[in-house]
Amino acid sequence: MKVLGIDPGYGRCGMAVVERDNGKDRLIFSECVETSADDEFVRRLSAVTLRCAALLEKYEPAALSIEKLYFNANQKTAMRVAEARGAIIECATEHGVEVFEYTPAQIKTATSGFGKADKKQMAAMLHLLIKIEKDIQHDDEYDAIAAAVAHLSIARPLLRVV
Repeated sequence: MKVLGIDPGYGRCGMAVVERDNGKDRLIFSECVETSADDEFVRRLSAVTLRCAALLEKYEPAALSIEKLYFNANQKTAMRVAEARGAIIECATEHGVEVFEYTPAQIKTATSGFGKADKKQMAAMLHLLIKIEKDIQHDDEYDAIAAAVAHLSIARPLLRVV
């Protein structure tokens, strides 16, 4: 099963594809999509959405796992991130991919065992859980990997009676 994990944003948006095969998770791809603060918001949102669409088409994940928003002090930023989340969710549904949302605490608990783990603890645990063979520059990328790993740990398969 492949999952596209997303740490939503429009300035920086973490994206990662993780696959579970025979109970073992494997990082297939990850990146931090960065847009220029000099560009109009619509152009930045479009860049993030187009990249998400390209990854959905290339890797064909079974699910998209996205971090739920928590409100910070900057309401304007929170509103823009909410718009980015909405565009990403719409992109996934257009591609027929089921969307799952998890709070930061749920993701931290699923990956580190501690819902209040800090960024360094999360990164260290991810390196223990999954082989990461690249240099990761931004926490957003780690957060996307964590969102994908969390989904694989939390989600339960649906039972279908045929």
